[in-house]
Amino acid sequence: MWQWLNNEKPALSLRSKGVPLLLVTLLASGGCASTQMAENAAPEDPWEGFNRKVFAFNDVLDRYALKPVAKGYRAVTPDPVETGVGNFFSNLGEVRTALNSVLQGKPANAGLATSRFLINSTVGIGGLLDYATLMEITADEEDFGQTLAVWGWEDSRYLVLPFFGPSTLRDTTGMPANMATNPVNYVEDDAVRVSLSALNVIDIRAGLLDQEELIRGDRYRFIRDAYLQSRQFEVSDGELGDDPFASETFDFDDSDFDNSGQDDSDSGGDEVTD
Repeated sequence: MWQWLNNEKPALSLRSKGVPLLLVTLLASGGCASTQMAENAAPEDPWEGFNRKVFAFNDVLDRYALKPVAKGYRAVTPDPVETGVGNFFSNLGEVRTALNSVLQGKPANAGLATSRFLINSTVGIGGLLDYATLMEITADEEDFGQTLAVWGWEDSRYLVLPFFGPSTLRDTTGMPANMATNPVNYVEDDAVRVSLSALNVIDIRAGLLDQEELIRGDRYRFIRDAYLQSRQFEVSDGELGDDPFASETFDFDDSDFDNSGQDDSDSGGDEVTD
């Protein structure tokens, strides 16, 4: 049984599924981002001055509170258990994916998400084991922010939220609906509900520890650009646009492959004499 738990966890996207977007921002730990605002803010980030201040606030909270806890969690938690915890919360996220897939007019994806939830909740022992993936049943993750994009709110301003981290005005608008579709929020016992939410936050943060090494240059801009690109990728379901090389109208110019400038050494090499 443990071999299923010990499968490598998939890379975490820069968004939170079912819990506050806290933690995604926390890639910024380990050093305070520059608070100097660029003279010309990016078009998608007109509130950069405000966002940088909130970013710095979140960074302090992460460095002195969440990151140490996440490191401790990773140190004492066996890999199979950590994978099982991630699987458990990912399985709960299938509820949100199924609902938003219906709202976006994607019945096939809704069916796949529902199948994943039913399989992993039963055969997978409450979602601890991801049997659905082993059966090659996968679904594109969806949330209400993506639903709003499908409904027409395509472009939105970047916004960093206190405690919650990177977002956009559109995604922030969708947060209440995302929280409403998180099964953890319906646990009646306060202690259990809070404990599960905290565990989810810590598990997500622990999964981001290794990714911090990827950050280069201005940490604020790096995380902003990564978040916006990730969200665009998710909204478009991974479609990156037309490939010109795959187009029937694409034509090669023979001059692109002209080897006339190369030496004819291959065809006219020295003769070999006995």
